[in-house]
Amino acid sequence: MKQRSFLSILCFVLLTFGVTSVSAQTCIQNRKNFIPNGTYDSNRRLILSSLPSDAASQDGFYYGSIGEEPNRVYALGMCIPRSTPSDCSDCLKGAAGWLIQDCVNQTDAYYWALDPTLCLVRYSNVSFSGSAAYWEIESQYLVLNTATIASDLTDFKTIWEGLTLRMIAATSAARSTPSSSNNYYKVDFANLTKFQNIYALMQCTPDISPSDCDNCLRQGVREYQSCCGNNTGGYVMRPICFFRWQLFTFSKAFGNITLAPPPYPPLSAPPLQRPVVASQPPSADDRANPKTTDNSSVNMSMKIIVAIVVVGVVILSIFLGLIARPFARKGKSYQEVELNQTGITSVRSLQYKFSTIEAATNNFSESKKLGQGGFGDVFKGTLPDGKEIAVKRLSRTSVQSKKEFKNEVVLVAKLQHRNLVKLLGFSVKGEERVIAYEFFPNRSLDYILFDPKKQGELDWEKRYKIIGGIARGILYLHQDSQPTIIHRDLKAANILLDAHMNPKVADFGTARIFGMDQSVANTENPAGTLGYMPPEYRDQRQFSMKSDVYSYGVLVLEIICGKRNTSFSSPVHNFVTYVWRLWRSGSPLNLVDQAISENYKSEEVTRCIHIALLCVQDDPTDRPDFSIIMSMLTSNSLILPVPKRPPFLIPDRAGSGPNQSTMRSNSQSMNDET
Repeated sequence: MKQRSFLSILCFVLLTFGVTSVSAQTCIQNRKNFIPNGTYDSNRRLILSSLPSDAASQDGFYYGSIGEEPNRVYALGMCIPRSTPSDCSDCLKGAAGWLIQDCVNQTDAYYWALDPTLCLVRYSNVSFSGSAAYWEIESQYLVLNTATIASDLTDFKTIWEGLTLRMIAATSAARSTPSSSNNYYKVDFANLTKFQNIYALMQCTPDISPSDCDNCLRQGVREYQSCCGNNTGGYVMRPICFFRWQLFTFSKAFGNITLAPPPYPPLSAPPLQRPVVASQPPSADDRANPKTTDNSSVNMSMKIIVAIVVVGVVILSIFLGLIARPFARKGKSYQEVELNQTGITSVRSLQYKFSTIEAATNNFSESKKLGQGGFGDVFKGTLPDGKEIAVKRLSRTSVQSKKEFKNEVVLVAKLQHRNLVKLLGFSVKGEERVIAYEFFPNRSLDYILFDPKKQGELDWEKRYKIIGGIARGILYLHQDSQPTIIHRDLKAANILLDAHMNPKVADFGTARIFGMDQSVANTENPAGTLGYMPPEYRDQRQFSMKSDVYSYGVLVLEIICGKRNTSFSSPVHNFVTYVWRLWRSGSPLNLVDQAISENYKSEEVTRCIHIALLCVQDDPTDRPDFSIIMSMLTSNSLILPVPKRPPFLIPDRAGSGPNQSTMRSNSQSMNDET
């Protein structure tokens, strides 16, 4: 057992250190470096800060430069055609922020952001417009889904190849056609089965030639096909072109073409898991369990010698990797992502001085206090530049709060999505731990939704937008973030609303990372809120992506009815069973909040109730993935399956009634009011 434990620890070390940083994805390592906070860095920040407005105001494309040699910075900002100025600007802001945060001293970098539209931000110390250098086509970053195609692989490859080849031709030809306004851009789909489609998107930067665009896209398609031809989706990004395909609609652009609705997945189908890089380190089982049969003749001393040798190789590899890193990009097939969550050293650039936070909150004055959560208080603060922030001050005595602090800082610092709260910084001083977030004047969803005097501010249009925005945020956590994140405490109090009532998923203190091939996990210390908690988590301590799906279903029903789920608890039924009975009796619209009863779209409300009931089904495998939920919300032509009966749970005595407690006592969102 000791030797097995040792080998397990060794495998963990290999997995932890055998990957490169996220910044290696698109920060070009084999070019020149600049001195942080110097002239080049100042010029870089200045031009990237203006890109969103410049590109959004010029039909989604801008190329320019700033400064004098040798500190001149060239930059490009581009969004897909027909993006709204708001979506384009938000996407470019996120991409530029990511590059500034991750590319700390690289003079060349690029990043394709996937939300709220598709956009590209790129900068360099040399002019790059109008030509495609060799390294721009050779340099690439490839990401794929781990699930594999369940249908006939031969037919799939034939259909997939036909779709991609016709799209390459159409994309390359778009720029050479005078009447075309698509600028090297194409979205298309192909029928895989009677009910299933393949969806794809391609784009090149409009400043290169048609032949360079054709060459770049063909290279990406060939590489994806050679490494990952039987996976269920992924994307390849280069400085001058982008290619993505999935088995579900992943862009608003698909709303402009006629689509056959994707099916609700069969129960036997493998779950669509998070994107991972194509090249992965060998698993612990591959290293620790050779294919030859283990027997008593194996000498333990030999195993110890082998382990020591392997550790030595790992240390040597790390050392050589650090030395060779500037030269590693050329010739490297695939880039990998950082899975290390052992500390917060990777986000030191976000650290504030504690005195700055004290001054911003008037020394954590009671007058600045916004709310009180299970592991600390939340205060409103104002930085010296006038920026308003929400400051979570964690309890100085709670061991659990220290774990939550580390968990939240490491996770949220790397998340970039319009429907996720943005972490601005953190500070540590002795036992003091604080986290600073962007401040939202509308506070949290429950602050407005459950207040009879305020809930009228949320008409059906705003509620429908909130329902869709929450789904997009969780879809990002489950599928597009690296690594996969399970929120575990999705509820109205943890949804913040910006000035335009756009939802932001918040509070990642109890979130958990899932492994690449992991579908279910157990915990001895459940975290979450009763009423939003699925039965398998509450009773068996099992959680998965489908746990968040269940919580989302309850949240959608709350948004529709304008009441807390606990207000329906009684000795004979709970919230979901109450809704189920309305559904079975043919009167689901009786659930609608009286505050909007005179002005709502009955078809949309009924469809949302239907989707919510699919989310709260008893068996987790019956609940749809968030990729399917998004298709259900955006495609009215998609026929929804009949929901099965939800779990008929009788609330605990301690948990019944309007003051039902949480597993984390008094868990509230950062902008909750006391």
